[in-house]
Amino acid sequence: MSRRLERALEMARDIHEAGGMPPITLRQIESLCLPPRREFHAADVKRIRESAHLSQAVFAALLNVGLSTVQQWEMGRKKPSGPSAKLLDLLERKGMECLV
Repeated sequence: MSRRLERALEMARDIHEAGGMPPITLRQIESLCLPPRREFHAADVKRIRESAHLSQAVFAALLNVGLSTVQQWEMGRKKPSGPSAKLLDLLERKGMECLV
């Protein structure tokens, strides 16, 4: 997030705390600060798993999904979404330390 956006969000929170902004408006501003959703392809999933030196079974357990799900992701039959995509994003950006 850019420094300007951080300052704008901080100001919006201060205004909200002072009673000058309804919660819905604050939530709308906060949503602008979220990183864009990332789409993971088969090669991405495999690269992330292999860079962590994990088998498909251990990787599946770490992400709380089934082994067949990881296999389907890596074959391109399905794509990670929702919480799984978020966890993959964290793993890619911050490494294994963020989940264990």
